[in-house]
Amino acid sequence: MASMDFLCNPISIAVTALSLIIASLIVALNLQQKRAKKKYPPIGGTIFNQLINFNRLHHYMTDLAGKHKTYRLISPFRNEIYTADPANVEYILKNNFENYGKGGHNYSILRDLLGDGIFTVDGDKWREQRKVSSHEFSTKVLRDFSSVVFRKNVVKLANIVSEAATSNQTMDIQDLFMKSTLDSIFKVAFGVELDSMCGSSEEEAKLKKNIKVIDDFVYKLIRGKTKQMETSIDDSSFKKEDILSRFLQLNETDPKYLRDIILNFIIAGKDTTATTLSWFIYMLCKHPVIQEKFQWMRRYAFRMTLCQMGLIVRKGDMVAYQPYAMGRMRFIWGENAEDFRPERWLDENGIFRQESPFKFTAFQAGPRICLGKEFAYRQMKIFSAVLVGCFVFKMSDEKKAVNYRTMINLHIDGGLHVHASHRLGH
Repeated sequence: MASMDFLCNPISIAVTALSLIIASLIVALNLQQKRAKKKYPPIGGTIFNQLINFNRLHHYMTDLAGKHKTYRLISPFRNEIYTADPANVEYILKNNFENYGKGGHNYSILRDLLGDGIFTVDGDKWREQRKVSSHEFSTKVLRDFSSVVFRKNVVKLANIVSEAATSNQTMDIQDLFMKSTLDSIFKVAFGVELDSMCGSSEEEAKLKKNIKVIDDFVYKLIRGKTKQMETSIDDSSFKKEDILSRFLQLNETDPKYLRDIILNFIIAGKDTTATTLSWFIYMLCKHPVIQEKFQWMRRYAFRMTLCQMGLIVRKGDMVAYQPYAMGRMRFIWGENAEDFRPERWLDENGIFRQESPFKFTAFQAGPRICLGKEFAYRQMKIFSAVLVGCFVFKMSDEKKAVNYRTMINLHIDGGLHVHASHRLGH
């Protein structure tokens, strides 16, 4: 009777069937691996381990990368494969580029905000935007215009820091960087003075609320710029320097297309440089000797493929490389990988030495290498040179722990509160 009851229980039948399916899949996978004489990357854990370690996720992933250059995390839906091996990164981003794309899952998550922008799409849509954007980003007009914008905004920021230094006030330098980089990217992208650093923009605060407000704001800017250009066709003094004007000049008039392109660049150009500058100031505060030295002188598979090192990657697997972990791997950077040593980037003559983008992956590499890489470097050089040249920074509380927030851009959790003092002679 017990055996008959078991067979009549639908839950038991489902469990048995599922067990048989899983067992069959395991057998099939083992046979396939034996035939191919290849192996799947070793198991590092499950996605549930990621959730458990969420607040220290990058530390957790770095620990795993230290044990296995390439590993997988088990998931109920698909395998997630992570690599810190520069050879695999080059294979994914360059040698087998067509096989590794953003994928439908990534697009479904980001399309509400980023639409069909360059950071969400693959194939022809990506190639079209990349071709046009690459040309525009390489123009001297846009390069010179951005430099003027960066210098203007760092002066505004330096004035705020100077006032805080004079009055011996603590400031959240990360918040100031966020506002300053937002002002910069809006001016470069739209030719619009947002002026959020001075706290005078009510609309900037509204942008944080929801996507509809963002859309309304961006479309209003596009309409305004379009009208401005239409009324200035015969005005030779009107300068078409910002990104939006450059695209309109190419007869790109589809508001949705323009919105997606420009918003992608704004999001890419704001938090990235702001957080980098914030961590830069933090590291200088922790290493005052280096701060003084500075005064004188970071995909989905479309079909089955094999990684560079011979590990199997199956269709539908999520594949990702790990910039945070790679920056801390001794097999890439040597035994002092985790030390703050800016001189590691200089050769024996003190000249900057470019590392392979497949080792230093902050700006990606291959066909999708960041279009704004040179803009980011230019902005960070200008900001760091002016601020560290004029001020000495110290943590407001040396004993307080400083940690990251687990997100796409690693914001400093709770901000970076520092004291600034004027350098002698400034």
